[in-house]
Amino acid sequence: MTTNIGTRLAGKVTIISGSASGLGRVAAIKFAGEGASIVISDLTDGASTVEEIKSFGGKAAYIKADVASEDSWSDVISFATKTFGSVDVLYNNAGVMLGDDDDPVATSVATYERTMDINVKGVLLGCKFAIPVMLKQGKGTIVNVASFVAHMGAATPQIAYTASKGAVLAMTREIAVIYARKGIRANALCPGPVMTPLLAAFLDNEAKRQRRLVHIPMGRFGEPDEIANGALFLSSDESSWMTGQSLIIDGGITAAYVTPE
Repeated sequence: MTTNIGTRLAGKVTIISGSASGLGRVAAIKFAGEGASIVISDLTDGASTVEEIKSFGGKAAYIKADVASEDSWSDVISFATKTFGSVDVLYNNAGVMLGDDDDPVATSVATYERTMDINVKGVLLGCKFAIPVMLKQGKGTIVNVASFVAHMGAATPQIAYTASKGAVLAMTREIAVIYARKGIRANALCPGPVMTPLLAAFLDNEAKRQRRLVHIPMGRFGEPDEIANGALFLSSDESSWMTGQSLIIDGGITAAYVTPE
């Protein structure tokens, strides 16, 4: 088979949670195209993503996993080390934005708890089980997906999601400080609105979509590749002196005081 694999992540074993579909799948394919061996970790069957990666000469394997489960994360880390030999990059991508997430009065406790379990506890557990392997290796890179709403309030009420992403950002900074002198870097990736199925389910009518678009200075939603490129940078040695930071890719939202006409 003729391959055209890049080298930006050559030799790096990368776990990407929630990578059977959506932004995670885009990242998995892109990372594999740069030489990483990818562990597809997802509740959804990731066989098609694995097949696509292998079709161009990349390396990937799938394991069914629930990010909110300690046992599941333990299995993912064991699977990665047994299959590929190490854990060099942990990309905590999995997350939810539930359709009934609203303001503090209307949002149910069940919705809040489910959001925090996946978006926050899921990130914590990934780090809990990956970091010991990284410490033994003397190196490792963690990328946690937060959001631009970790820096500012959302135009459309989504209190549980916003709270969860603020927690991810704060957690990432603390992890970065704890392990900075032990060879482990941790950074947060903060995307603006990207029209994935996750966001489409939340912005389920034209009025909601237009309300969001009016706050984006560039006047459009982001593309999945644009977010994956940021994750690739944070995962690679190109960002080797960068830790505890927030990489915001949001079309200018957080830079704007007023929305341009």
